[in-house]
Amino acid sequence: MCRPSFALLLPLVLAAGSCSKSAPSANPLAKALPVAVDGSSTVLPIAEAVAEETGKATGARVIVGVSGTGGGMKRLCAGEIAIANASRPIKSVEVEACERKGIRFIELPVAYDGLAVVVHPGNTWASSMTVAELNKLWQPAAQRTITRWSQVRAGWPDDEIHLFGAGVDSGTYDYFTQAIVGKEHESRGDYTSSEDDNVLVKGVAGDRLALGFFGLAYAEENAALLKLVAIDDGRADNGAGPVLPSKQTVLDGSYQPLSRPLLIYVEHAAADRPEVQAFVSTFLTKGAALSSEVGYVPLPARAYELASKRFTARTLGSAYGGQGSRVGVTVLQLLSGEG
Repeated sequence: MCRPSFALLLPLVLAAGSCSKSAPSANPLAKALPVAVDGSSTVLPIAEAVAEETGKATGARVIVGVSGTGGGMKRLCAGEIAIANASRPIKSVEVEACERKGIRFIELPVAYDGLAVVVHPGNTWASSMTVAELNKLWQPAAQRTITRWSQVRAGWPDDEIHLFGAGVDSGTYDYFTQAIVGKEHESRGDYTSSEDDNVLVKGVAGDRLALGFFGLAYAEENAALLKLVAIDDGRADNGAGPVLPSKQTVLDGSYQPLSRPLLIYVEHAAADRPEVQAFVSTFLTKGAALSSEVGYVPLPARAYELASKRFTARTLGSAYGGQGSRVGVTVLQLLSGEG
């Protein structure tokens, strides 16, 4: 299977045929209508990989768009797409928007991701940061006030700090602000933002005084250009001190509070379409291997089993309560009814 490129995030990707020839017409779903998927740029590489596998096995065509989590949710609630990709759980305002249009949805977790805080490789001082320091730097009151490295921690250089981060329509921004500032969609506004993680990578990689945040998979893809910052969440029961983000620390729960679930939201009526069922089935049976292949962290096997049961039963609504990001609760806890 060819690996989707992080460097080329096209606004619209005909994913089922993006890396291979068209599926043979003998395949059962070759003549079915395409499955329209849109949303998170973070989930995009996994969705592309799943779309390709689905096309090979069944001939089903899957069109994967990348309008951000918020954009995908808007299209789902407007009845324009079958599936929305999301890098944070659905919000109450989005639940209400779906209800107004009579749209019901099935929420399915598909992988884990970590949010990486990164600096330029020439940064010799910020090897680790505490959540309190990140809060001081990113809260709304920091705008035009906390502007120098020395204001974040005594002893750091008295040089300007140049900030890069996810665009405000992205689930990455929502999760980061919930985890660090304590409220979704609340942060300082004087930073360079982009929905394209590659823009953020280039910004930090080209500026010795820069600090940014985006998905761990993109940071690992560009490891030669960036330096990861270890995060100390300040928990008395952690005992590990600052923890670097990695697939292992995301999976074992030690990288907190910047580990998060990745999800898909399936429109209830669309779930009866065989081509949609084929795509979802591939996501839940091959998602672990495909997530690893494109740089993300698979869920525990039990979580995929519970998600499959959730889809088969057409369980409606959000295990997160429709309240957006929830920090520190695992997917398995929620699906098992323990969260």
